[in-house]
Amino acid sequence: RRTLPQALAAVPGLNIVQIGGPGGQTSVFMRGTNSNHVKVLIDGIEANDPSTPNRSFDFGSMLTEDIERIEVLRGPQSGLYGANAIGGVISITTKRGEGPPRVSARVEAGSHGTFNQSLGLSGGDNRFNYAFNVAHTRSDSTDSVPPRLIVPGRRVRPNAYDSYTYSSRIGVALSDTLSLNWVGRYTDGKFLSAYDSGFPSRPTAYRSGQNYAQAFTRGEIVWDPLGGRFVNTFGVSYSNQDRSSRTPSMTGLLGLPTEYLGERTKLDWRGNLELAKGHNVIMGLQYERERLDTTSLVASNGNKAGFLEYQGNLQDRYFLAANIRHDVDEAYGAHTTWRVAPAMIVPGSETKLKASYGTGFKAPTLNELFVDYRPGFNFRGNPDLKPEQSRGWDVGLEQPLFDKRLLVGATWFQNDIDNLIVTNARGDSYANVGRARTKGVEAFAALEISPQFRIRGDYTFTLAKDEIARQELLRRPRHKASLTATWLPIDKLSLSATLIHIGSWVDGNRDFSVRRLNAKGATLVNLAAEYKATDKVTVFGRIDNLFDKRWENPVGFLAPGLGAFGGVKVAFGG
Repeated sequence: RRTLPQALAAVPGLNIVQIGGPGGQTSVFMRGTNSNHVKVLIDGIEANDPSTPNRSFDFGSMLTEDIERIEVLRGPQSGLYGANAIGGVISITTKRGEGPPRVSARVEAGSHGTFNQSLGLSGGDNRFNYAFNVAHTRSDSTDSVPPRLIVPGRRVRPNAYDSYTYSSRIGVALSDTLSLNWVGRYTDGKFLSAYDSGFPSRPTAYRSGQNYAQAFTRGEIVWDPLGGRFVNTFGVSYSNQDRSSRTPSMTGLLGLPTEYLGERTKLDWRGNLELAKGHNVIMGLQYERERLDTTSLVASNGNKAGFLEYQGNLQDRYFLAANIRHDVDEAYGAHTTWRVAPAMIVPGSETKLKASYGTGFKAPTLNELFVDYRPGFNFRGNPDLKPEQSRGWDVGLEQPLFDKRLLVGATWFQNDIDNLIVTNARGDSYANVGRARTKGVEAFAALEISPQFRIRGDYTFTLAKDEIARQELLRRPRHKASLTATWLPIDKLSLSATLIHIGSWVDGNRDFSVRRLNAKGATLVNLAAEYKATDKVTVFGRIDNLFDKRWENPVGFLAPGLGAFGGVKVAFGG
């Protein structure tokens, strides 16, 4: 999977909505909560964009070339991670260099005008490690407009996307007790998409342009004075997300850009104290300031926080995680959140029982607090807004069977969210008047038929409702299921197949002139193969949307149809 949305597509509890195919704005809804209720971390750097009206993260521009792992934490996580973690947290960790110097390169081409390349250099030992990567992706012919919306005789050009990502990760051990870490990531991209005009809108023959430049960096000093018993990390993070959009004139020429700049600076300390074997206390302090700079608004805000978490493990049978956090924000004042999560493995049956209860909050955005569109639109921000608040719980079990070759499990969850920030009754500002409830179940079964053949199925049921309007929330399908099979027929060949089913959901049309309608679901099948021709050369291929399912996600925007891709990876050293 070349992009983050593709990597997350089959994860239970998540619904992915991408507007216009590769590079298009992509939102993730977790356990039925809003897309801005998901906190995203990249190597510990908060990636949620302060320049967007709701402070959400756009998943569409992130490539997977240098990603080592993705962790998805469901349910309220503000007790440890702070604001914007009502639905949960997605934490992304990039690859760390290790071993002798290694150079790797990849080239891929295929459908929709796709042409991707990457180049990496990495290595490391106990004293010094490094990893440098550059990745380029391009797709210049992705059809995204349903034929029913195109005016007869009008030509609508396909979407195009082009981006470069540069990333680095360096670690230096100055001594046995002191080390330095640094990560940096920069993405520069452009997305061209069909431009709509009129109301109800119709796609024109021209395309609008969105340019973006994203920079994330973090430096750390790690001090370990007690041989791993008390590890201290002092860090400073900075992110800069610069977006601009341009719309075409009647002649098709792109107009002047509308600029959006979001910055965030964060200072933090985290201490991990081992009280005894299996018993740890994690503590920390943070100071964060975010800034918004647009053509109509310049604003900033700061937040201070402290947190404490206990992690216990008794005889590898009984587990407990409990945390509490206190935030003090310049705009809305103090807020305290917490979470408790016990688990146990029953002797004999080896059944794992687990549960959690926690609280979460989402801070008002700079846009919601300070925006002022008067006199043109008679709309202003509300500096008296309070945070959105949530209470959430889940309870579940996992059961190994047949000598652990089969693992089944299910988790029931519920979230109650109050003080949701919505437009007020007069339509001239924001107010804390919304209320929502989401609930459902996540179930899975994983079977190892043989060491060479594995299969896993997941099913998620989600019911998300606006408790004020008594209506289902938009873009939250009730049913989602996936089935993934991996097969290694010989040591050098790896095959995989993934089926993803998304049930129907409620959505608005392309321009929301129709605010509620029933959107059709879809079933998609993806295939992939990888063959290790030599120790240095690997050939790979994949087919996305095997049966060319033409469906709209969201309504009014076609998801990419059948796509076939192939390429080669080469590695030297290592």
